Order: sequence, then structure tokens, then C-alpha cells
Amino acid sequence: MARKTVKRVKTGSLERRFSMARAGFLAGARYATSSAGSLFASADQREQRQRQNLSLRARELVDELGQLKGSVVKIGQMMALFGEHFLPEEVTAALHTLENNTTALEWSAVEKHLRKQLGAVKLRELEVNPEPLGAASLGQVHRARRKSDGRELVLKIQYPGVADAIDSDMRALVRLLKLSRLVPITEQFNQWLNEVRDMLGREVDYDLEAHTTRHFREALKDDPRFVVPEVFGEYSTHNILCLSYEEGVHISDPSVVSLSQERRNFLGRAIMELCCREVFEWNKMQTDPNFGNYLLRVGDDGKDHIVLLDFGAIRDFDDQVLGPGREMIRASWYHDSDRLQRAMRALEFLSGDVPKRLLDDFAALCFEAIEALQDPDRFPPPDAVINERGEYLWGESDLPNRVMNRASRTALSVHFDVPPKEFIFLFRKLLGAYTFLHVIRAKVRGNTILEPFVHMREEEDQQRVAQKIGAKTEKT
Repeated sequence: MARKTVKRVKTGSLERRFSMARAGFLAGARYATSSAGSLFASADQREQRQRQNLSLRARELVDELGQLKGSVVKIGQMMALFGEHFLPEEVTAALHTLENNTTALEWSAVEKHLRKQLGAVKLRELEVNPEPLGAASLGQVHRARRKSDGRELVLKIQYPGVADAIDSDMRALVRLLKLSRLVPITEQFNQWLNEVRDMLGREVDYDLEAHTTRHFREALKDDPRFVVPEVFGEYSTHNILCLSYEEGVHISDPSVVSLSQERRNFLGRAIMELCCREVFEWNKMQTDPNFGNYLLRVGDDGKDHIVLLDFGAIRDFDDQVLGPGREMIRASWYHDSDRLQRAMRALEFLSGDVPKRLLDDFAALCFEAIEALQDPDRFPPPDAVINERGEYLWGESDLPNRVMNRASRTALSVHFDVPPKEFIFLFRKLLGAYTFLHVIRAKVRGNTILEPFVHMREEEDQQRVAQKIGAKTEKT
């Protein structure tokens, strides 16, 4: 079935601003009208109606965003991914329904864009398949073949004008949110808008992505478990990224599910070790734990590989922030409440004086969150998620649900500040790796993965925590 196409991506700031302003005004007016109708209801009824009203207005707003395509869709997706700590849950639930635009740019427009970017001579060296492999909100991917030697390639093509529309889209989106009155415009929210703008800027910076791809290819060149595409600079520009075509299947493909337990364990261990290397060794992290960023290459010879794709969301981290984050992992791994509190204070996680009961609740939450990576002999997990060999049964575990349920039963939000964005990236990184092992139903002792890394930079990170706490004490 042929994919639907459009002749162009609308990137004109005027038409986009008008559409979003109209949507924001209507959503705000409807929200105010519906809220007024609840004035004479009981407190419980009023709260329930307001939540329903907020959810409905948010969905209407998101529907309008989805029609605009381009960077505003990506902005909405990023806000959904990282906004749970400061956005109403009804708004984040609606934003999570935003999907990448599967409508592709028609081939005549793509070909014209390629000719402008690469030049007619370079483009003639390639045979490009007009049917895209995939289309998203910022661009689309086409398979190609180099005529001189038959080398299989892919071209990641950024839509014309998308990068230039980011700032105007951000300004228009802020106006929309203010008009809609669905989101409190707080300092934390403004900080996250700036972070979303920076993240989006990195995603459209194909020069940076090419550099990062080369970095990971070099870093993993001696690890036979991973495949990183090769960058072909002669066919790459600011808006085009040319990579080697790499075969593979999605993580949920039947060929992966049907692999032996040993082979699935091999893949699960590899992805969790990669996560640990990013956090403890490289200070570079894939902040988008999307399964679309992986392919699995199932080998007929019994040797399987993980293909790593899309390095546009790779983020460099400073030890001043990631160090205390690593300390939170270590403290949880050791079940050391005092050490955990010090790391939290270094990250400015705590607001004022926090009752000991709540600190203990949070420590218990962190200890449970890392159960899959614990030594089961020291800190046994629930019987249902461990076998007689001490292997953690990732596929049987409901750990994220248990952690979220525990968090919802406490009053942590009263005393805990919005966590630093780096901590949220770290949390999502670990959750993404956990989910990978859960989906392939791995059976692996997590402590044998984490333990070789947990002592890396340990003394330096403890010193950083002490220095940050000392500096904070002096200020107060």
C-alpha cells in the first residue's frame, strides 16, 4: 500500500502562529465556561469535573498540534516525555498521543531538496529509492545504493525549513499554552522549555549527529555485540545524513522472541552494559530510550548483534551533575540511606527540612527501584522475579508499576523539588534498558552487570557531593 504524501511541510510562521493562537483561545474559553458550570457542585464533584474538562480541552489542543506537523509535534512529544514533574497529568496524557507524522513528503520535493543539498553530480552517483523507509515529524529516511560499488546506504533527510521554524514554533506554543490556561507557566516549566529547545536544536544538527555517530562507532569498534553505522561524509550536509544501511529487525519481532534463552540473555546483558558504560564511563547518554533506535540482527550462525541507530539524542553530561546521579545509584545499590540523602542534597533535590519518615520512604523507593541490579544474596527481590540460580526474571517483573504505586502512596511532592533534568534523563535511561530486558524476557543476574562499573570514579564523585553540599551550606 502506497504511503500518503504531501507536497510540502508547512513551516511558515504566520499560518502556524494563527492556527495555534486560535486553538489556544478556544481551549481557554471552553475550559473557563465548563469550569464555571461546576461552581455549585460538591467539592468532589467539582474536582472530578475539572479533571474531565482539563483532559478534554488538552486532547482538543493536541489534535490541533498534530495537524501542524513539523517541529511543533516533536516539541509536544518531548514535553510529554519529560514533563510529568511539572505538567498536569491530563495534559501529559494528551501529549503522549502525539505520534510522528507518517505522511511523507512526496518524491519530487525530496529529489529537489537532495539536488540542492548534494549537488547534481553527487546525486547522480546514487540510486535513491523514491519510497521512504520511514517518515517522522522532522524528516524522512530513504534507502539508496552507490552506483560505483553497489554499497547500500540510507539517507536521513531533514524537511526543508524545519530547523528554521523551531524558534517561532516554540514562541507560538508558549502563547498557545498561556491562552489555553491548561498549564501553569512556572519557573520550572520555563526551564524545561529552554531544555526542549536545546534538545530539538541538537536533533536537527546533522553535523553533530554525524560526529556523535563516528564517536560511538570508534568506542564500540572492538565490541562484537554492537553495530554502529558508518557515516559517508561525501553525501552528508547540514540537512542530509548518509549512513551505511544496516539490516535488522525490531525488538518485538517473532525471530527475536523465538531465540533461545541463552541468546536473549546475551542481548539483554549487552544493552544493560552499554547503559552502564554511558553513565559511568563515557558521560554520554542516549536520552531517547526509544526501541526505534535499535535493530537486532539475528545470526544464522548463532551470533546476534544489536544495531544502534539515531544518535541525534545523545547528550554530553558534566561530572558535576552526573557524579551525584551516580552516587544516588551507588547509595541505592548499597542500601545506604545517609549516602542517598547527601547525593540528593548535592542535586538540590530536597526542599527545606524534610521529615525523617519521608526520607525513609524515598530511600525505600530507590532501593526497590534498583532491585533488578542488586546482589540477590544480599538483598533478595520478591520470589516471583528470581529463579533458583539467582537470575532476575526481567520478563516476569512488574517493577516500574510497583515503584510508581509506592511513589503515589507517599507525600514526597510536598518536600521534593522538581529534579534536575539530568536526573530525569538518567532515570529514563535506566528505565529504557530495563524495558528492553523485560520485552525479550531475559534472565540475568543484574548485579554481575552493574558491579564492575559501580566503583568507577567513586571517590571523585563522593568528593563532588561533599563540595556541592559545602558550597550550598555556605550560601545559606
